[in-house]
Amino acid sequence: MAKNFPLNPKHPERICWGCDRYCPAQSLACGNGSGRVMHPAETQGETWYEEWGIEPCPDNPRMAQL
Repeated sequence: MAKNFPLNPKHPERICWGCDRYCPAQSLACGNGSGRVMHPAETQGETWYEEWGIEPCPDNPRMAQL
């Protein structure tokens, strides 16, 4: 089953987007010593999903199924 992914979350800096755990930025479960993985909206702007060819979910246009 595909997991829903927010296209433009309100506070992406509070979460690590590097895996399916979506850990809080201050308690990363990976434990490999690396920093938080940023959401694509933080690095590429609010229309990042259009450039990647991702369509918003018809039921909830703020989300995409990945």
